[in-house]
Amino acid sequence: MNAFKAYKACTPIAWSPNLYITLVRGIPGTRRLHRRTLEALRLGKCNRTVMRWNTPTVRGMLQQVKRLVVIETEEMFKARKQKNANHRALRPPLVISHLPAPDCSS
Repeated sequence: MNAFKAYKACTPIAWSPNLYITLVRGIPGTRRLHRRTLEALRLGKCNRTVMRWNTPTVRGMLQQVKRLVVIETEEMFKARKQKNANHRALRPPLVISHLPAPDCSS
């Protein structure tokens, strides 16, 4: 799921009790007000995710920095994490034998 699809979710953000916020764009070159808002949201580095309660205050902060972050509901966040976990799941080991091949000429 890319950032645009995650932001344009089908589930209305207002209905979710918790919001998962991920910083997807860099901080350098942004306005000081936006940097302070990201600092208040505890987003210091790219691809870091924080969970915040869905309050009007937090939604107002997200409105300021909406081009820098991706907002997900709890269901979307868990689905994305599950998809990543399935992708990185352990696969059966590849067994390679370095012994010489048995002689079948008898």
